[in-house]
Amino acid sequence: MKLWGGRYSKDTAKPAEDFNASISVDSRLYLQDIEGSKAHAFMLGECGIISAAEAADIINALEEIRLELESSSTELENDAEDIHMNIEKLLIEKLGETGKKLHTARSRNDQVALDLRMFLKEEIHRILKMFIELETLLLNIAAENTNTIMPGYTHMQKAQPISLGHHFMAYFEMFKRDMGRFTDCLKRIDVMPLGSCALAGTTYPIDRKMVADILGFSDTSLNSVDAVSDRDFAIEFISCCAFGMMHLSRFCEELVIWNTEEFGYIEMDDGYSTGSSIMPQKKNPDIAELIRGKTGRVYGDLICLLTVVKGLPLSYNKDLQEDKEPVFDAGDTLKSCISVFIPMLSSMTINKDRIKSNLRGGFLNATDLADYLVKKGLAFRDAHEISGKIVSSCITRNKELTDLSLDDFKSFAPCIEEEVFEFLKPEVCLGRRNTEGGPSAKRVTEAVLCGREFIKHFAETLINK
Repeated sequence: MKLWGGRYSKDTAKPAEDFNASISVDSRLYLQDIEGSKAHAFMLGECGIISAAEAADIINALEEIRLELESSSTELENDAEDIHMNIEKLLIEKLGETGKKLHTARSRNDQVALDLRMFLKEEIHRILKMFIELETLLLNIAAENTNTIMPGYTHMQKAQPISLGHHFMAYFEMFKRDMGRFTDCLKRIDVMPLGSCALAGTTYPIDRKMVADILGFSDTSLNSVDAVSDRDFAIEFISCCAFGMMHLSRFCEELVIWNTEEFGYIEMDDGYSTGSSIMPQKKNPDIAELIRGKTGRVYGDLICLLTVVKGLPLSYNKDLQEDKEPVFDAGDTLKSCISVFIPMLSSMTINKDRIKSNLRGGFLNATDLADYLVKKGLAFRDAHEISGKIVSSCITRNKELTDLSLDDFKSFAPCIEEEVFEFLKPEVCLGRRNTEGGPSAKRVTEAVLCGREFIKHFAETLINK
C-alpha cells in the first residue's frame, strides 16, 4: 500500500506506476531530503508538535539511512515513486509509528521545492569555484601576452591591432558576468519554502524561521501558493548555465579557427585532440568542438523547463516533476565542459611568430593613419576619406601602408611627414590605445591586476558564505 493510498481501493497499475516514478532522477537529492527532514523533525520537537524524544529518534534514524545509502547497504525502490517517499518508507520501517509522524505539517510539494533549492545552492558554489579556476588561468595567460600583438577582427576581417592579452581579457569579462549572474540567482534560490505544505500552509504551530536558520536559508517564502508552484529559480539557474555555455562556445569557436593551418595562432595539445579514422595526418580539435556542441543541449534544457511551466495553473501540478532532469543536466554539462576546457586551454601552444606574421595584410593601421591626419588639422571625415583612398591605392599596387614612400603619402595629403612611418608601426599603434579599457600593455596590465583583486575578493566571499 502506498503511503498516500488510504483513499484508493486498488493498487496503481504497473505501467502507470513506472511512468509516475521519478526515483531514477531525483535519487541524487537524497542528502538534501534527509537534511531537510532532520531540520523539520527538530522543529516539530521544539514546537511541541511531536515529543522531543520522537524528534531525536527520527533524526538519528535519518542519519542511519544516510549512512546506509552512502554505503549502498540500503536499496531505493521504484514502487516508492521518488526519493521523498523512499526515505519516509525506510524511516517507518525503522521506527514504526514514530516514523509516520515526520510528515506532520509538511507536503511533498514544499518538500521537493526545499530539496531542489538546497541542491542548487550547493551546485552554484561548485560552479563558481570552477569559474574562479578558469578566470585565474585567463589572467595568467593575459599577463604573459600584454605585448603579443595580434589582429583584432570585426566581421571576421582584420580591423585594428590589439594584444592577445586584451583578447583573452574579453573572455575574462564574459565569465565574470556569468559569476555575477550565478551569484545573483543565488539570492532568489536562498528562500526556504518548507511550511507551505501542499499549497495552503498548515494549522500546526510551526516555526519556519527555525528551519530556515538550521538549513542556512536567509529568508522564508511569503506566499504558500507561490512557494510550491514556483520554478523561476530553477529556470534562472539553467539560464545562467546557458550563458556560461554560450561564452565557452564562443571561445571554443575561436580556438578551433586559430588551430587551423590557415591561422596557426595556436596548436592544441595532443592530449586534447583526436585523429581521423581514415586520414592519418589529421589532428582535430574535437574537445573544443564538443563543448561548442553541448551548448545546444543546455539551451534545450532551458526551453524544456520554460515550456513545462508556461501553461501551468496555480498551484502545484505533476508537470513540475519534469524540473529536475533539465536542471541536473544543465549543471552537469556546464561543469563537465569547464573541467575539460581549463586543461585544454592551459596545455595549448601559442604560436607568437605566426601571430606576428599575420599582422601584415588587412591594413590594421588604416584608422591610425586617419587619426594622424586629424592631428594634422583635418576633420575626421576628410581624414577617413583620404585614408580610404590611400588604402585603395595600396590594394591596387599590392602594398602595405608602410611600403609607401613619403612622396606617395604626400600625393594624397601634403601635410604627411616622415614621422608617419613611426606612427603606423603596430606596436606604436597599440601603445597609443591607452584609454581605460583599451588594449595597450599598460591598460591590459591594469585590467589583469583588477581581475586578480576581483577574484581574490570573490573567492574570500564565497568561502565565508
